[in-house]
Amino acid sequence: MTTIIAAIAENNEIGKDNDLIWHLPEDLKRFKKLTTGHYILMGRNTFESIGKPLPNRTSVIITRDKNYFKEGCKIAHSLEEAIEISSKEDEVFIIGGAQIYKYALENNLADVLEITLVHDQFEADTFFPKIDLTIWQEIKNEFHKADEKNKFDYSFIRYEKKI
Repeated sequence: MTTIIAAIAENNEIGKDNDLIWHLPEDLKRFKKLTTGHYILMGRNTFESIGKPLPNRTSVIITRDKNYFKEGCKIAHSLEEAIEISSKEDEVFIIGGAQIYKYALENNLADVLEITLVHDQFEADTFFPKIDLTIWQEIKNEFHKADEKNKFDYSFIRYEKKI
């Protein structure tokens, strides 16, 4: 199973200047809980914004650069190759960035969407593709109010492909 995991705001914002726009500790905890022990597939810019392989996960970096190398990571030159590298796994996670998300959705490469919807709007230069509700069905939606640690209201939403 291939899962796209992303945090997006109300206008599909996901980033600015190759960085996250907000800080939601509960979203980070959920990301860690869901992805630990699994392969995480990402574009080179996403990897470089993180800066290092995440612990207890296998990082697969997608890049067009045939000479690219990062210690402790696997390298792929397409999303399909990254999925092939991780094909023995029960579940793999596509963690970004925008071009990788767009390509995965346009080419029907994901089975599940795990979305954190931040209930606010932000200045951004990077956006998540619009989720096509003729293809995806909302299965679960957990709303959370802002609190002292999480500055914005947010929802954890799971979508699965309609059969």
